[in-house]
Amino acid sequence: MADLAEIVKNALSLDVHDRASLAERLLASLEELGEEEAERLWAEEAQRRLQEYRAGRAGAVGAEHVAAKAERLFR
Repeated sequence: MADLAEIVKNALSLDVHDRASLAERLLASLEELGEEEAERLWAEEAQRRLQEYRAGRAGAVGAEHVAAKAERLFR
């Protein structure tokens, strides 16, 4: 099986309609996950993000900034 980097490279070479169709199908496949599997995946993602933050490869955004941005977006 091709590695993820190769798959992404190939996907990005598709025309816009095919990329949109692929994105739609991938997102739909996530909706089919059971609640337990979805929670496990989110926990893994949270752990990965925490490790990135602790290693200095990711920054933090204050809650005030997030709230202000959300308010601007939903006006």
